[in-house]
Amino acid sequence: MPTVTTRDGVEIFHKDWGSGRPVVFIHGWPLNADAWEDQMKLVADHGFRGIAHDRRGHGRSAQPWTGYDFDTFADDLDDLITALDLRDVTLVGHSMGGGELARYIGRHGTERISGALLLSAIPPLMLRTDRNPEGVPAEVFDSIRGGILNERSQFWKDFAPAFFGANRPGNGVTQGNLDAYWLLAMQQSIKAGVDCVTAFAQTDFTEDLGKFDVPTLVVHGDDDQIVPIDATGRKTAQLVPGAVLEVYEGAGHGIANVPGEKERFNRDLLGFLRS
Repeated sequence: MPTVTTRDGVEIFHKDWGSGRPVVFIHGWPLNADAWEDQMKLVADHGFRGIAHDRRGHGRSAQPWTGYDFDTFADDLDDLITALDLRDVTLVGHSMGGGELARYIGRHGTERISGALLLSAIPPLMLRTDRNPEGVPAEVFDSIRGGILNERSQFWKDFAPAFFGANRPGNGVTQGNLDAYWLLAMQQSIKAGVDCVTAFAQTDFTEDLGKFDVPTLVVHGDDDQIVPIDATGRKTAQLVPGAVLEVYEGAGHGIANVPGEKERFNRDLLGFLRS
């Protein structure tokens, strides 16, 4: 399997399809690079080089006991980009992958980066606080950690409908979406699963967003039950100079996979890459 070794000796699996200007896809929690298969093929078919990695603790990457924080995730991404000597990169981050994208720019800058696309992404802050009243209450994250620790296989089955919006009338979610979610989630280590909840709940990316100086597209569903748009996408679009916000009416969290939403996102992705 193609891997790179991080500065602390962790093997990170990645896919590398096509040729041309690179597009690096950063997956959400609790998924892995396979969640981007449709978009990887799309960009490779249209003259770009699609790259996606499994975050440490996820999929085919190593499962160390430590390092499940956004500084480390961003440094892992930098190790990947440096090892492959990628330049003029468009970064595409979904959910907590959007936090990884933001922290990468905050720590490593944009010398190698030409654009950023944040999809249903967690910045600037997920946790409800006095200064972030639109955020998610702390007890929700406690419940998620408890569900993983109690019986993670059933938890992923129970969590998937809200992730995609399958619990909404008239949704386009397929049984395949739900099954694939469970399959990918079960490839994440329980340690990574629990620690990542703490990381994406509590990490504040406000300062990172202030360091963006490349074209940025923010895509978010206004019925996202996992990462509420008012706490995240709308605020991110205000914090990043020149960012464009595309709101998908009625869409949930798993936009890149749900029929109907997926096709719209793919058009927006190609349009952004060509702009």
